[in-house]
Amino acid sequence: MLFQLKVLLKSGLGEETYGAPFLFKDDKRPTIAGSIEEMELMLFGAMDQLLAKTDLRPSDIDVLIVNVSMFYPNPSLSAHLVHRYRMRDDIRTFNISGMGCAAGMIAVDLASRILRVHRNQIVVVVGSENLTFGWYAGQDKSMLVPNCLFRNGSYALLLSNRRQDRARSKFELVQSVRVTTGASDASYNVIFTREDDEGNVGTSLSVKLLDVASKAITLNLQQLVPYNMPFSELTKVGLNYISRRFLKKELKAYTPDFRKAFDHFCLHPGGKAVVDGVGRSLRLSDYDMEPARMTLHRFGNTSSSGLWYGMAYCEAKGRLRKGNKVWQLALGSGFKCNSAVWKVLRDVKPDAVFNPWMDCIHRYPVEIMDRITPSHRYYNTIKEAEALIRLEEEAEEQRLVKA
Repeated sequence: MLFQLKVLLKSGLGEETYGAPFLFKDDKRPTIAGSIEEMELMLFGAMDQLLAKTDLRPSDIDVLIVNVSMFYPNPSLSAHLVHRYRMRDDIRTFNISGMGCAAGMIAVDLASRILRVHRNQIVVVVGSENLTFGWYAGQDKSMLVPNCLFRNGSYALLLSNRRQDRARSKFELVQSVRVTTGASDASYNVIFTREDDEGNVGTSLSVKLLDVASKAITLNLQQLVPYNMPFSELTKVGLNYISRRFLKKELKAYTPDFRKAFDHFCLHPGGKAVVDGVGRSLRLSDYDMEPARMTLHRFGNTSSSGLWYGMAYCEAKGRLRKGNKVWQLALGSGFKCNSAVWKVLRDVKPDAVFNPWMDCIHRYPVEIMDRITPSHRYYNTIKEAEALIRLEEEAEEQRLVKA
């Protein structure tokens, strides 16, 4: 318990995030019924808002893509949506599971490939994560960390290639890049669902996570940079490479100025260490990192939904202007690094009804604590718990000596 409290207080999460319904019940055992209850709450809620906001009828949807990593029942979650909204018999449905927090970008990439091939199509993407089935009840510290970071959230997107939809669209997808480094043992095992020594199922996070993520991001950038960076930055990258590769100069690899290519950044709010690490490696400013940090604080790590809470933050702050480019970067198990570049098609005004930030945006940004100081409300609680643990350890040592 003390370990989880320390992780939570240093995680960058605030005190207004959302937990799964089963956490507030007396019986906290994960069940299929509880998992379905959670998914219907999340997915149906996101779909209801999308239909209300866009005046879309369920019968208008040609393709439905659902992404939930940790829970894949039979019938599928897409079938739950088809049944709930009485969708057409010829709708094409897809379920994406086991892809972790990067699944949202995979769903967008799949949608874009469908829209390139088929004309006059409406694709709806709905995503969330299941905390009920992903909850860990054991004592392995590497598997307790996800309990501290992950929270409930969901999103729904409407993508279309119909001409009549362009006038009301917010964004145009410019590029989608997917990288998978699963051939490496370190990458493959860095986020892994398994049983602990007592048979409890959970997902472990390796201490190598940041190193693996850094390599995956580098591979992603190799595809992303040539198509988005201005010529001046590409020249600097090229000259730096020539100097290191052929002239044998001892130089660090040049990190281009991404702010010359993108106006806004929506990075995966996977945890404070991940957000800060990615921000430093990309040389981003506090302003650039603000959407990810505030999303983590307000909503926690909501898996694939996190990028869209970050996008909604930019919208609520009135930052999205016509012609701006937004870069979304997601990280997930496998190990995956997926990104998408969006062009803003019009000035996007904050939506007072459907934007999830509008009830609290006046309080953000807030300061994120780096450490637990004496002024923290839980400082004394932690110190008392640490003292009790030391007393128990000393008593156990004395018992062993007597034995």
